[in-house]
This record gives sequence, C-alpha cells and structure tokens, in this order.
Amino acid sequence: MSSKDVLIIGAPEVEAALEGREDAVLDAVKKAYETHSSGASSLPHSSFLRFPDSDKDRIICLPAYLGADYQLAGVKWIASMPDNLSRGLERASATMILNDRVTGRPKSVVEGSIISKQRTAASAALASKVLAPGEPESIAFVGCGPINTAVAQFLFAVWPGVKRFVAFDLDPARAAAFGESLIAIRPGAEFRVADDMQDLLGSSPMIAFGTTSIKPYVDSLDACQPGATVLHVSLRDLAADIILSNHNIVDDLDHVNRAATSIHLASEKAGHTDFVHADIGEILLGKKSLPERDERKMIFSPFGLGVLDLAVADLVTDTVAKEGGGTLVKSFLP
Repeated sequence: MSSKDVLIIGAPEVEAALEGREDAVLDAVKKAYETHSSGASSLPHSSFLRFPDSDKDRIICLPAYLGADYQLAGVKWIASMPDNLSRGLERASATMILNDRVTGRPKSVVEGSIISKQRTAASAALASKVLAPGEPESIAFVGCGPINTAVAQFLFAVWPGVKRFVAFDLDPARAAAFGESLIAIRPGAEFRVADDMQDLLGSSPMIAFGTTSIKPYVDSLDACQPGATVLHVSLRDLAADIILSNHNIVDDLDHVNRAATSIHLASEKAGHTDFVHADIGEILLGKKSLPERDERKMIFSPFGLGVLDLAVADLVTDTVAKEGGGTLVKSFLP
C-alpha cells in the first residue's frame, strides 16, 4: 500500500471484523483509557455542529491522538438525527479517518457508527465490571434502541451469569422487541417490560441509560436499590441533584463537564466539580480507589472519548488489512 493510497472499509467488513470479539474490544477500550489517563494522548474538545431549525439534531467532530503503543491520529464525524427512527433509519451515522502519525496523510476511511456503538457499549460494560461490587442478580435498561442493545451485548460478555433483565421505553413495542433480542442472545433468560420508571429503577442493582433525551427527566433515584450501579451512557437523563447526592465516575471530567450533560448541570448548580470522584482510567491504573461503598448510587457518566474510537478502529483496520479486505483506492492523494 503506497502512501498515496487510502483503504476504504465499509459497514459489512467492520461488522465482520468485530463479530464475536467483545473481549478484544473490551481490551482495546481498557488500554485506550489507560493510555489517555497516563497522559499519552491528545484530545481536543468535540465540536458540535447544530442547526438553527432544530435543538436535537447535531453532527459532532471528535479529533484524537492516541500515543504509546498506538501512535494513532484520526477523527470521527458522527451525526445524531433522532427523527431518523421514524424514517426507518438508525439515529446515528458516522465516518472515521485514520492518519499516519509521521506524515499526517490519511491511510484509511472507516464506517464509524458500528465502531461508535461498540466502543460506547464496551466502555459501559468495562465500567460495570470496575464499579459493581459483584455480578448483579439482574440488569435494567432505560431506552431500547441500538445503544442499549449494544450495551447489553457487552454486559453479557462481562456478566455471563445474569439471567434476569428488565427494560422500559416510551415505545412498548420497541421494549418488547429489545427483550426478544436479549433472549435470542441468552436463551432461557427472564425478561419483562417495566410498568413505569419507578418499577424499573427498583428492579435491579445495575441500570443502563441509553436514550436520546436532551434534558433530564429523572428527578430521583430513591426507588433504586441501595448502592446500585448506574451506567449513565446517554448523559442527560438525570437531574443535577441526583448527580450531586451520589458517587460519580466519569471518563474525562474536562470533556463531560460541558454540552448540558447532567454532570455539567450539576457543576453549574454547585459551582464546582468536587462531586466527581475520579475518571475510569485513574481507577484502572490504580491512581485512585473507588469511594467507600454505602447506600449512594455509583454513577458512571462517559462523554465518549475519541481515543476509544481510534483504538477500536485500529483493531478493525488491522483485522481487515490482514485478510486483504477493504477497497483500496490507489493514488487517492496527490
């Protein structure tokens, strides 16, 4: 492959490269978190392209550099259009570009939405393994779209013994379909659709939020089991007071404390960020320990770091290249 050539990797090959490789993706995400927390990365703030006629549509640019053993640079350009669901399309679509660290020249263009889902789900599952006191007796899901479907896939890999699941979605039919997909992956599991949010919150010691909400709608977690683990993947579900009154772990405080996330709203209300205990990389590296367990909930709020996309895209690119896959565009560059 010449330095003028670019390898194009589409969705089918991304899916094939990642199918059944949850452990490899989890390892890539863990290593990326550790590399980032050790300071061997560069991660500018994401840029949000918003539209004057919509407060929910956005396209986000995530540039990143991952050093140490990786030496990767790249960018993810990901669109979030919630109304796509009613159009029969997935909410998110994305493209990634990976650049050679020495020359800066692009070397591959990769379909990014699958990578984005997998790294998001893997980060939540990894955090659940780090934060939970042990294997939960059941897991609950708020939101039954593609994100929580992927989260469930990775939670199955991390917690192979869990057999009971509960879900809640504004669309009961989507919740029912979500349950069917879970049982297909884990035959013999028990699944039910919660009657309402309070029912769901009290059902399980581990709860994953994967919604498209743009502002908080959960005002209390009092119905939760004491010490519950809350994977706040969608970032904007919980009221500021919930954040301030519980334990908080993030992926990167500088990144998550913006863009009207629940963490951001809490910091504006409190005037500080002392309520955030640590980032997940610090815990993985042993720089910090978990807060002492009590009845407060352990909330993980991951903004979604571009370094994770790089790590998983690197896994995909290596796999596809070794198999001679992808579409090589010769002399793409001058």
